[in-house]
Parts: sequence; C-alpha cells; structure tokens
Amino acid sequence: MKPTSNKLRSNNSVDHVIIRAKPGDPTRCLIRFGHTTIQGCLGRNGRTIFKREGDGKTPIANMRVLYGYLKPSIKNSTRHQIIMSQTNQSLGWCDEPTHPSYNRSVKRPFSHSHEKMLRDDILYDFIIVLDWNITCRKRYCGSAIFFHVAKQGYPPTQGCIAVSKRDMKKIIPFITKKTRFKVL
Repeated sequence: MKPTSNKLRSNNSVDHVIIRAKPGDPTRCLIRFGHTTIQGCLGRNGRTIFKREGDGKTPIANMRVLYGYLKPSIKNSTRHQIIMSQTNQSLGWCDEPTHPSYNRSVKRPFSHSHEKMLRDDILYDFIIVLDWNITCRKRYCGSAIFFHVAKQGYPPTQGCIAVSKRDMKKIIPFITKKTRFKVL
C-alpha cells in the first residue's frame, strides 16, 4: 500500500512539509510534517503568488528540496538525509537580480549584493535550500528562499520559512531530496 503524501515513510522520511499561515497573523505559520505540527514564521509581509525580490513575502508554492548547509559547529551533531555542506566565511548568496549569479551561492568577498551565509546568530545554523527561482531562474522574482532557524519569539523573515532550532533538529532527519515544501 502506497503511503499518503504527508505520512512518514518507512525509511523515516516525509514526502511533504505543509506550511499554512496562522489565522490572524500572516507572518506566523503552522508547519505539518508526518503526524507532527510545529509553529514557525514567514516573510514580514506574509505570503504571495507574485514573489518579487525584496518584497518580504514568502512564495505560495510547492518547492523541492535541493540541498542544505550547516554551521561548522553543527556538522556532525545532527542526522540528515540530504547533502549538507559546511558554511564558511567565504560563502555568500547573491541577491542582486542583474548579476549572472543571481540566486546562487557565491564566493566572498563579492562586490555585488549578497547574504553572508556564516552568521554570528543562530538563523543559519541549519539551512535547507528550497527550489524557488533556482532551477528556472528569472530576474527580480526572489532569491534565497530557505528553510532555516527562527529568532526567538518567531519574528518575521525576509521571505523564508523558519522554525525554532529545537524543531529544526526534529524535522531535518526526515527531509530528503524527494520532500516538497508546500506553502498554502
């Protein structure tokens, strides 16, 4: 019998991570994976089907998991099933829509607009890169849509999906290349 799309598979993976806005607060969300529901946060301006660079919105989409990053201090402490590279001082992510490396990892120093991937806070301790505007890239349609760790109190993100570090450790072992993040 084929498992339903949101149940944990026998190999301890999950097909879909379902993200729904929390009623009354467009920047907060409920995230369901398997039989577990956790809370998280979304972009500072809620969700959209018309994502644009810098709009502070989380795309309403069905996004594939591509790969991830871990802070060096976490590298061997958490089980995972996807390719996870280590962040370092030279790793950045280009968010300059007119640059050929738009919405791609870049080597720092980098003279165009980019995010630093090795941060001093906890936000990028774990990063799952979601396929938003990466496989079929278009200028100005949004960059760096990640699943990452939230700040305490779940303040809004710039457009990413974020959860507590404790919940990230719970869910990351079940994420595979076949997992889809569905923002509804």
